[in-house]
Order: sequence, then structure tokens, then C-alpha cells
Amino acid sequence: MKAVIETLNKNLWDSRDTAHIFGIPCRPQLHEVGQLSHSLRGRQGGLRKWVRALMASLPLLLCSVALAQQSPSKMQTGSKVLIAVNGNGSKDLDNRATGDPSYVIGPEDVLDISVWKEPEVSRIVPVRPDGRISLPLLNDVQAAGLTPTQLAARIREGLTEFMAGPQVTVIVTTINSQRIYIVGEMMRPGAYPLLPGMTVLQAISNAGGFTQFANIKNMYILRRENGKEVKYPFNFKDVIKGKKPEQNVGLKTGDTIIIP
Repeated sequence: MKAVIETLNKNLWDSRDTAHIFGIPCRPQLHEVGQLSHSLRGRQGGLRKWVRALMASLPLLLCSVALAQQSPSKMQTGSKVLIAVNGNGSKDLDNRATGDPSYVIGPEDVLDISVWKEPEVSRIVPVRPDGRISLPLLNDVQAAGLTPTQLAARIREGLTEFMAGPQVTVIVTTINSQRIYIVGEMMRPGAYPLLPGMTVLQAISNAGGFTQFANIKNMYILRRENGKEVKYPFNFKDVIKGKKPEQNVGLKTGDTIIIP
């Protein structure tokens, strides 16, 4: 080891050797080592600034990660379905399609019937045109005209003959029974789903606009009440000007909007 040190002491490096090691073009100036030292100090200063900036932004990065971890649970909380649980208790959650926990099941709706720990009985079933659904053990069960809570209670009552304390969940997965109809001089006449609180103006806004032949002053709504067709006038021009707001009635299932 001593021999190596002595050899290094005897062979002093000049500026060319130093410049060659650090990648500076070899020129026989003694001040090049000073330039190299200055360059290294500049790089060290830049590194320190970069580290300080990284440390300053670290709390923001941690906050972003925490918010990202919380967002899925918030989205799950915000996304609700119409559900009825009957067993130890019952609860209703809003469905975006209905917004009404007292939604009444109708023909052609699709229901998810779930019996806890009983997969053989649980299934997704459509409501038949006669208003009934078919389930194992119970055969036909009347569903139309009931809320999900009421239907869950009825199924639970029927299953108590075959199992102890069944817990039944009813979810309306697809709503097909609540519809209104737009007929006449519209670009897209036809059947449309009835949303909660939908008015005449909101309904016709989905139908693509009037044709050039539409008589928008003499529109009307046909509604069946007590076995009879009742006619409700609707003057589009007056309503949009705020003259006859009472004509912009809330729609009901089966209403037909006529645009002559």
C-alpha cells in the first residue's frame, strides 16, 4: 500500500489528465481544472434545488394519493339502487331511474331476487305481462302493483315454509313499465321512459324537435282516468313564454302527447 501511495505522489497529474477523466477537451491550460471544479459545483447546486423542490411537493403527492383512495368508496356511496331488504329489517335506497323509494313494480320490469345464503332460490326474473314472476319453491308470485319492500315481504312469507328466517332482497334492475308516448309531428315520435316528475316540456325535449308542419299551439295530452280518455290542452308557445305554466303538467304512466 505504501508503495502505491509513493508512486502516486511521484506521478503528479497535470491539467490534461484531469480534463481527460472528466470529459473536457484536452488543452494545455492550467485553468481548466478550475473550470471543471466550477462546473461540478454548479451541478451540485442544481441537484440541491431539485431535491428541495421534490421535498416541497411531497405533501401534495401524499394528499392526492389519499383522495384517490377515498374516491371509489364515495362513488359507491353516491350510486344507489332501488332496493328492499326484508328479514331483520328493511330499508329503501333511491334508484337513479325512479328517484322514488315507493316505486311500484309493473309488467316488463326486471327484478333481482336475492335470498341470503340460498343461491338456488336467488335469480334475476322479468315481470310477465300478467304481473307475476316465477320463483323456485313458490312458483308464481304477484309482483306488479307492489313496491320492492312489499314484494320482499311476500316472498319471505312464502319461503318460511321451506327455510328458517329467510332474508330476501328485491332490486329493480330495469324499469320498462313506466312509459309515455309522443305521437305526431315530431322528429322522433315513439315510446319514452317516464322519469320522476317529468313534465310535458321535458318529455318533448327528447323527441328531436318539431317538424315544419307541427301545430304547436294545439298540442294536447291524452290520459286515461276512471276508464275514460281525458284531454289536457297544451299550447307550446304560451308555455315557453310563461303565460300558461299550468298546462305543463306532470306526466303519468301511459300518457300520450299528441302533436297535430
